[in-house]
Amino acid sequence: MRIISESVIESKVYEAINEAVCKLPEDVKEALKKSYEAEEGIAKYTLENLLKNIRMAEQKMRPVCQDTGAAVFFVDIGEEVFVEGSIKDAINRAVARGYKDFYLRKSIVKSPIERINTGDNTPAIIHFDFVKGDRITIYFMPKGFGSENKSALCMLSPADGTEGIEKFVIETVKKAGSDPCPPIVVGIGIGGTFEKAAILSKRALLRNIGQRHPKPYIAELEVRLLDKINSLGIGPEGFGGRTTALDVFVEECATHIAGLPVAVNILCHVARHVKIEI
Repeated sequence: MRIISESVIESKVYEAINEAVCKLPEDVKEALKKSYEAEEGIAKYTLENLLKNIRMAEQKMRPVCQDTGAAVFFVDIGEEVFVEGSIKDAINRAVARGYKDFYLRKSIVKSPIERINTGDNTPAIIHFDFVKGDRITIYFMPKGFGSENKSALCMLSPADGTEGIEKFVIETVKKAGSDPCPPIVVGIGIGGTFEKAAILSKRALLRNIGQRHPKPYIAELEVRLLDKINSLGIGPEGFGGRTTALDVFVEECATHIAGLPVAVNILCHVARHVKIEI
């Protein structure tokens, strides 16, 4: 049994916050560069400017987007770990300190009705899971709402099958158009219940660009959807082109015999996330 104090968790999360909002993962940058090489005209020019912005943000350690997002965390807790204190409190303290100390935009309101800002970007959205092992793995995703607002969920009928899934995903992306700042990354959750499908769709976004699902029929679905989305011609920032999405990731889980929940969570080209291992 390993003992981990909440102060260690707070420190690690605090350190990761500035890096996450200022630096894009290498796989995302490489995917954008490949898209730039494949495009022409205004699509190529747009990607050139997006890449310049990404480089400047990293060099100056400034947020790559002014929307530094809702602070979303996925926390995998090893079954052989004992935490002294509260993981939830530690993460929220780190977010409050980080968003103040690094001068990041505070975007969270206490109530969706009253709309009063909390002033420190808390509370964070935290999803917990228990896994085998003696470590804690934390994934931090500063999720901007230009893309989050274009996400959707549908309770399909089992009879709709993969054809219905593909139709719903394509319709969702087509309806989103330029609003989520393409090229986008599309996370899809299939199965479970209403809320489980949504969580799966967001967790799917943590995968590296090009990382296919281990199940062949899911991997094939991802490739088909990516091809269909890029055939829409929306292109970078909606100006047209070959690249509407950098990738599509699908996660599935068991569900009820009468149901086929499908959630689509869209992420803009500023596909920010960081992995913290303790």
